[in-house]
Amino acid sequence: MATVLKDLRAMQAPHVKLLTKKNAIVPFDAQGQASLEFLTTKNDCSMFVLASHNKKRPNNLILGRTFNHSILDMMELGVLYFKSMSDYGGTVPKKRIGSKPLLLFSGNVWTQDATMSKLQNLLIDFYRGDPVDKLVASGVDHVIVFSAAADTPHTKPVVHQRTYFVKLKKNPNGTRTPLPHLTPCGPDLDLQVRRTQFADKDLWKASLQQPQATLRKKTKNQTTNMFGEIVGRLHLERQSIDSMQGKKAKALRRAEKAQAQEEHAAVEQELEREEQSMRMEFKQTYGFDETETKRGKK
Repeated sequence: MATVLKDLRAMQAPHVKLLTKKNAIVPFDAQGQASLEFLTTKNDCSMFVLASHNKKRPNNLILGRTFNHSILDMMELGVLYFKSMSDYGGTVPKKRIGSKPLLLFSGNVWTQDATMSKLQNLLIDFYRGDPVDKLVASGVDHVIVFSAAADTPHTKPVVHQRTYFVKLKKNPNGTRTPLPHLTPCGPDLDLQVRRTQFADKDLWKASLQQPQATLRKKTKNQTTNMFGEIVGRLHLERQSIDSMQGKKAKALRRAEKAQAQEEHAAVEQELEREEQSMRMEFKQTYGFDETETKRGKK
């Protein structure tokens, strides 16, 4: 059972603390629960896993949670089968520290049985790690599959936990979505529920409430980035920039004035050329200049 605890710690590292001292704790006794509450409060842990072994209940694994420094719920599981990560050898890749698992629950028992539904909630709370809003596909490097089934309706279902390492490879279809390849890496467990202690409705309802200080009111069009800075978003109507009259700089006014003078000079030159050409045509036609006739009239 010590190897089971070591493998569970490796799955949850670095958010788990392993206590190696052997304590005679009976978890379903009042004195044993007081010891568990003391240890969880001392080590600042809201969840705990206790391993025990005796003749009446061999290979015992107790999974539990605390609320307000007191026991919330517990489930006693019997380990029927166990294969450690070291049994797969050193060639099998291991999960990265701090990576989040992908949890898959297979079987109708998880939704039809109230006890199994509680166990599902407990396993998700134990393996999920820190809650995040977004997750990169490459950050999911291992999958934990929980399949449960009962041989007969009167027997307790057995939970088969299998762990696989995920390696993303290029999709042969040419799409951008990578194709996952699973490799068994352990730990593998077969568990069966033995004893349970659930919280009453009032305590369970109180544990689900969130403090008002942690609940932030969502402000419209306002977000907070990873550095804690507030980023706002403004929605404006489409503006016609071409028709807007802005303040022009002094250098731009000078440039426009110089351009207008150049255009005026070019027009004057063109008019002079046309006037000269018309005079030449008149002289060639009538044999005298148009200006001479104007002088004679005067």
